[in-house]
Amino acid sequence: MTDTTTRLVYFVHLFLYALVGVVFWGTWFSLSRSIGAITPATFLEVGQTMIANLGGPMAVLMPATILSAIPVLVTLYRRHRGGFYLMLVASALLVAALVITLTVNVPIDYAIDDWTVETLPPDWSAIRDRWQAYHTGRTFVSLAGFGCALAAILWNSEDRHASHGRA
Repeated sequence: MTDTTTRLVYFVHLFLYALVGVVFWGTWFSLSRSIGAITPATFLEVGQTMIANLGGPMAVLMPATILSAIPVLVTLYRRHRGGFYLMLVASALLVAALVITLTVNVPIDYAIDDWTVETLPPDWSAIRDRWQAYHTGRTFVSLAGFGCALAAILWNSEDRHASHGRA
């Protein structure tokens, strides 16, 4: 793989990973920290809008990000073992965020999508709090993974420049 192709592969993966992290972080930062203080009607309106806006794109974005890690891992395995192991951790953390999403958050999203203010289950706030707790977990798992991916690429680049006598 040429250096230009390698850089493009790294860029695509980091860009996709950043998008995943930004979606999770934005939701956590803007909504999850105060989710308990909003009214049931506002919760449903915002929640159902976000489900409609994010469900489809994230169903493509998360698998695409995982798949984009494959050529990065192959390249790093051949060129930079330390970077490879960091990227492997980054990939595992992204898969963990996907598992949390699919096993906890998405099933709750499906339930929320069917609710109205009149049909809220008696334990709706406990369900909301469970969604929020797992969303917080996947947010920080994905951010830690992005940090590992970024470090794998930056350290790999730094080491490559140093080995060629450049700073």
